[in-house]
Amino acid sequence: MFCTLNTHKVDMDKLLGGQIGLEDFIFAHVKGQRKEVEVFKSEDALGLTITDNGAGYAFIKRIKEGSVIDHIQLISVGDMIEAINGQSLLGCRHYEVARLLKELPRGRTFTLKLTEPRKAFDMISQRSGGGRPASGSQLGTGRGTLRLRSRGPATVEDLPSAFEEKAIEKVDDLLESYMGIRDTELAATMVELGKDKRNPDELAEALDERLGDFAFPDEFVFDVWGAIGDAKVGRY
Repeated sequence: MFCTLNTHKVDMDKLLGGQIGLEDFIFAHVKGQRKEVEVFKSEDALGLTITDNGAGYAFIKRIKEGSVIDHIQLISVGDMIEAINGQSLLGCRHYEVARLLKELPRGRTFTLKLTEPRKAFDMISQRSGGGRPASGSQLGTGRGTLRLRSRGPATVEDLPSAFEEKAIEKVDDLLESYMGIRDTELAATMVELGKDKRNPDELAEALDERLGDFAFPDEFVFDVWGAIGDAKVGRY
């Protein structure tokens, strides 16, 4: 279903994305029990944050306390969303799933088909990070990161700067606020596209060219521009 870095637990903040530290450990989580849950949409916001593994599986990354979903005990963080009202979501990206959930009419009941990750790792203690260092100066420092791409080869790169890390964090927060998703790789791409742009219009043009499928609203682009600018001058 998905992999986590440096923990066997279902910790969606530790999901394997497009970058792997050279000293990271990877834990694979496989499919467990399937379940079908009826949900009454009493509010516009369900309180879900969605992420995906980049391979066609979307997951519940976070459930807001006190939200509609928070009151349903059968739904948990880490559950894979297979279908909504019988419509298969396999192959969909997280933002597509979030959009479908948002478009469901308020005051109606809908059905979620979910698969939870198997709890096979619960009895396994977390492996310590004191592995044997690899040879080579970059490998030995542990400051390198292996970046995976859907197109092209994987490459070893330097870790993001302090400015980039903070900007990525702020943009990721905006993605959750506006779209109900968290995606550090998407946020990193947006920061990379925006860090040298002189105004929001240039950023909007770059986002449309590279990430046009998202159809980001103007107010979101403006807030992303502001978040990158704040991080540049140290306004954290």
